[in-house]
Amino acid sequence: MTENHRPLRSFGRIKSRVIKPRQAALMESLLPSLRPPEGPFAPRDLMPGAAEAWLEIGFGGGEHMAAQAGRRPEVLIVGAEPFQNGVASALRHVDEQGLSNVRIHDGDVRELMARMPDAALDRVFILFPDPWPKARHNKRRLMQTETVAELARLLKPGGRLRFASDWADYVDWSLERFLKDGRFQWPAERADDWRVRPADHVTTRYEEKKLGDCAPVFLDFVRI
Repeated sequence: MTENHRPLRSFGRIKSRVIKPRQAALMESLLPSLRPPEGPFAPRDLMPGAAEAWLEIGFGGGEHMAAQAGRRPEVLIVGAEPFQNGVASALRHVDEQGLSNVRIHDGDVRELMARMPDAALDRVFILFPDPWPKARHNKRRLMQTETVAELARLLKPGGRLRFASDWADYVDWSLERFLKDGRFQWPAERADDWRVRPADHVTTRYEEKKLGDCAPVFLDFVRI
C-alpha cells in the first residue's frame, strides 16, 4: 500500500500521557515477541493447536481482550490497537495474567487484515470504536463499506462479529453497511437483543465513562 493510497486514519492520537516505567519496559521486552510476523500470515500459525482464532479491533486498555483470553485459553486472540498507552496497558494485563494466547499488533488493523488469508478468523470484536461524530469526519470512521467487505473475507462461514457503540448514529451507520454487504446475518428479534449486554461481554473502562449519546448498543452478526 503506497503512501498516496493509504486509507484515512480511523483513529486520533497515538499517545497521550507518559507511559509508566514498568509498562515501558514491557513495550521493549514483551511486545516484540507478541507481534504477528511481517508479511502474510495465518493467525492459527501463531499458536499451533488453537481451537479458534479471534480478532479484537481497537482493544483500548486491553481489559476485554485479556479477560476473553483468560476465559478461553484454547483460543488465539489477536488484538490491534494504534494507541501506545493502550498497548502498554494491555501488555501489563498479559504479563500479570500469564496469558500465552494473545498476540498484539500495535498499529492500524487494516494493514494487519490485508496480510491474513481468506476465512482466517472465527470471531471479531469491534467495541466502541472512535465515532467521529461530526458529519465532516464520518469518512474517518473505521466501519466503511471496504472494511466490512474485508471482515466478510476474513471470517469463516458461521463466524461471529460483535460491534458495539454508544453513539446512535454510528450504530445505524454500521448496521446499514453490514446488512448491505449481504454476507452478514443479524439474528436480532427483539430490542433486548441489542440493548442488553451479551452474557460473555466484559465491560471496559471506556464504556463506563458513558461518553456517547445513547446507552451501549451491541450488534452481533453471523457470517453467512
